[in-house]
Amino acid sequence: MNQQLMQSLLQKVQGSLMLNVAYIGVTNYLFEKLSSMGRAGVEDLAEAATIDVGYTRRWCDAAYGFELLEEDDQGRFSLTELGRAFVPDTVGSLMPFAIQSILSAHMADRAAELMRSGERPGEKVLAERSMILPWFGPMLEALFGPFLEQQILPKVPVYAEINRRQGLAVDLGCGNGWYLRRMAKRYPHLRGIGLDGFEENINQASSAAVADGVAERVSFRTGDIHQFTVDEPVDLIAMNRALHHVWDDKDNVFRILSENLRPGGSAVIWEPNWPSDRRLLRDPGYRAMAFQNLSEHIQGNHFLTSNEISEAFREVDMEPEVYLFGEGKEVVVVGRKH
Repeated sequence: MNQQLMQSLLQKVQGSLMLNVAYIGVTNYLFEKLSSMGRAGVEDLAEAATIDVGYTRRWCDAAYGFELLEEDDQGRFSLTELGRAFVPDTVGSLMPFAIQSILSAHMADRAAELMRSGERPGEKVLAERSMILPWFGPMLEALFGPFLEQQILPKVPVYAEINRRQGLAVDLGCGNGWYLRRMAKRYPHLRGIGLDGFEENINQASSAAVADGVAERVSFRTGDIHQFTVDEPVDLIAMNRALHHVWDDKDNVFRILSENLRPGGSAVIWEPNWPSDRRLLRDPGYRAMAFQNLSEHIQGNHFLTSNEISEAFREVDMEPEVYLFGEGKEVVVVGRKH
């Protein structure tokens, strides 16, 4: 084998292993505990995180080896700059990449197995890894929350319009509520309801709304596009990276969106923008999307083009407005009801 190619591959493997070690630290709150403690020996760290001492010792060895931890002359560990970057509430936290490293491996394993039968088990595959599901919402929030605040909210006028008329927004497939909570923090007159099918997500969202100071205007409950129960006409219905999950039922979905909006209301769809030219998938910026689309196939889904979403709006007599972000890799389509 070409030695240069082998060295390049080995470097990538090292990075993957480091993310595996980081994942263990994130999901067992070891980075958070060390961040608050400053320095700690193995026994004290294990006690603070309420985990086994033996596993903690071996994790500290691995984290030290990958330069996530430093050790002082008394055998106490502290976070390096790289280690601090994995603390979940750090601005620009690397936590999402640690979660993604294991989620991607899980999806690759399931795809390899399911290719033989053609089975597509649906979204239940996300719940097959008990350590991942509680982190799925925080992962998405860390990845996309700043993008929403800095790019989408200022450049898509419909959010400010709803705020001016003290309107009601419904977030379908709300996860841990990050999208609706961040909207509410920016727009003080907006009210919101988040619906999600996972009870874990609803609990996280409700707690986070209290912490964010928006619980009086924003609430969360179990439900989805097919269990849409809101007591008043809705000004805005948001589907944040969720439409592709129900695309097989798109005619019914867009009918529900249109019927539940008040006249003048809007549906706001945010999706990865699947390229119409396959050659773009060679672009490093699209490669992750290409792999994720394989993962979506396991769940019974596939990514959409902006033209597909726009045409679905036109079929229910809602005129689409298309906004491209992230060099065209992200799309927001707003459909307005006459």
